[in-house]
Amino acid sequence: MNKKFLVLILLLIISINLFAGRYAGDFLAIGSGVRSLGLGGAFSAIANDGSAIYWNAAGIAQIRKTEFGIMRAFLYEGLASYDNLFVCQPLPNEVTIGINWTRLTIDDIPIYKEDYLVGTTVDQRALNPELQLTGIPDGEFKSTDDLVQFAFAKHVHYDLNLGWLFFEVPFDFYFGGNIKYIKRKLLDNIGTGTGFDFALISKTALSILLDLDWLGKLSWGLNFQNVGGTTITWDTESKHEDEILFNTKLGLALFQPLEFLNSSFILSYDVDYVYDKTHHYGFEFLYKTLLGFRLGYYEGNFSTGLSLKLYDFNLDYAFVTNNLGNTNRVGLRVDF
Repeated sequence: MNKKFLVLILLLIISINLFAGRYAGDFLAIGSGVRSLGLGGAFSAIANDGSAIYWNAAGIAQIRKTEFGIMRAFLYEGLASYDNLFVCQPLPNEVTIGINWTRLTIDDIPIYKEDYLVGTTVDQRALNPELQLTGIPDGEFKSTDDLVQFAFAKHVHYDLNLGWLFFEVPFDFYFGGNIKYIKRKLLDNIGTGTGFDFALISKTALSILLDLDWLGKLSWGLNFQNVGGTTITWDTESKHEDEILFNTKLGLALFQPLEFLNSSFILSYDVDYVYDKTHHYGFEFLYKTLLGFRLGYYEGNFSTGLSLKLYDFNLDYAFVTNNLGNTNRVGLRVDF
């Protein structure tokens, strides 16, 4: 079987009854951004760059400068391309808005129309060489999946007074959500749908809570994806519908400074509750905020990544293993 056709079946779960329905949105699980994938997808409690629109929209409230980012990846031994672009804009009163566009593309998929076989019988095709399959495609087509998300997030600070301990514990809460539009194109048919995510993040200082000055911050994140379910409706005669399942992402992250090295590190963990649960683990080391190194793991797949910051430019790279083929991701984030 042609590799492109195989990948199309595995990734796009095309709109026939055998494959449609509960797995129609699996292309969304690939994930946006570069840094986040270098961390194995354990990012919902970190979510402090523009890719947070996908991982945890509440996190964009942590962005207090205009941020623009682009990403390009070639998936599954180059059979598919994956592109991402986002813009985040801070507003007054600790509010940030953002927009994210992601596209999965598979080019040059062979198509076998076999119109000349219509009306023939099995015996005729077996006896007549002119009616036997040539293995030569009649043409090619391109399949695309687009995801557009508009996000809104708000930051709220609160000092919890623990009077009997004679001190206050600071908490930072980030609330947000996004509205998403999905468009899938396969041959001459188009499927569209809209959905909604709601998310939050909470951070507190362990140094104050445990009275140890050297400790950093603890963060937890929660992202409810496709609240109420998201339905993709195709423009076929039957108006076939595919369902994208509701998913809950829960994450924890420890932000620990290393003052003696003028550096810091992050340990993170995420779990997705859709299907049979997926666990994600990540580690990031930052040197003077200029150079970053990260590792990640999820469901038997490993990832690693690097980042380099020059002035307001952040260059990110990630390498992700996968049974369908390893992936290299490259991205650029700009703050201004």
